[in-house]
Formats: sequence, C-alpha cells, structure tokens
Amino acid sequence: MAKRHSRPIIGVLAVQGDFAEHLHMLESLGVEGREVRLPTDLVGVAGLILPGGESTAMRRLLHRWDLISPIKSLAKRGAPILGTCAGAILLATKIADGDAPVLSLLDVEVRRNAFGRQLESFETSLIMEGLGSEGRSRTIHAVFIRAPEILKVGPSARAVATLDDGRIVAARQGRILGIAFHPEITGETGVHRWLISEATAALG
Repeated sequence: MAKRHSRPIIGVLAVQGDFAEHLHMLESLGVEGREVRLPTDLVGVAGLILPGGESTAMRRLLHRWDLISPIKSLAKRGAPILGTCAGAILLATKIADGDAPVLSLLDVEVRRNAFGRQLESFETSLIMEGLGSEGRSRTIHAVFIRAPEILKVGPSARAVATLDDGRIVAARQGRILGIAFHPEITGETGVHRWLISEATAALG
C-alpha cells in the first residue's frame, strides 16, 4: 500500500482579505498552500485557513460560490480549520451585531471591530494553550487590527488565550480554532505550525 504524503496541503480561503500572507507563511514552513475560491479547490486539502478581511464581503462570496457546505463537510471529516480575525467571525455560532452566523463551527459569540478602528491597532504577547509540544502553552506575538472579541464561549468550546484584562481572543473546539489576531503579519509561526500538525494527524 502506498504511503500517504507526510506533508499536507493546506487550503487558504482566497475570496477576499489577506490570504497571500498566509500562503507565504505556509511556504516558509515548507508546506503547500492552495488558494480556495471554489468547492473544487477543497478537494485534497487536509486543513483550511479563513483569513482576516471584511467579514460581510466574505460572507456574501462564500454563499455566492457555494462554499458553505463544502467547508462544513471538511470540518466534519476532521480537518483542522483556523479562522483569523474575520475568519473567526465566519466560524462563530453567534454574532453579537445581529447578523446570522455563517459556518457555525465554533461555539462562541463574537463582536466585530471590538478593539476599535485600524488606527487603534496594537501588538502584544499572549500565552496560548495547546500550541507547544505535547499540547503545552506557548507565548506568541499577536497583532490586533480592527479585531473581533470573543464575548462568550459555549460548552462545546474553550478559551485558549486572553488579554491581560481578561478579554478572550482565541477559542478552540476540537480541531477548529478561532483567533482575533493576525499571526501571519508578524511572522509568528506557532498557530500555523499547530494547523499543520493537526492536518498531518488528520491524514492518518
């Protein structure tokens, strides 16, 4: 029997937003990244990144190109999915602003633009659970740009990173991870390495 590829293919939703930075990050880690715009682009991918961008525009394009059901199917098969900033909004089961949820894959309630406008962007270090070896915590560098806040975490998920004031900025549900910040901008590799590791494990 032929062995499976040891390095997975990671899809990056490329309908809008900063998908190019994620593709560059994957390339720097020696992993093939694939732009995802149509359902056929998801065939053969072992993990998926939903990048930052404008969540309303991304919502419209996901519906227009019939990507909702294929992404949900990918998650159901056990593939890891990482949502950064607007991507975390797409994953949430509830959006405080009143919009209907999009993918409903992460049991959290989010509020868009909770940290102010782009001029109020900031950087900080966070301790994030589950990123180090054997699931240990790891300190990572995070950039917040028009970031959402995770207001509540439901029983199916858990908070894995908070700011010093207690606000939740990352939550995980199995292999689904939503984060309010942008690791790809700073060259922070911890979150992407987690995704690659989970995708490799999902391949069996």
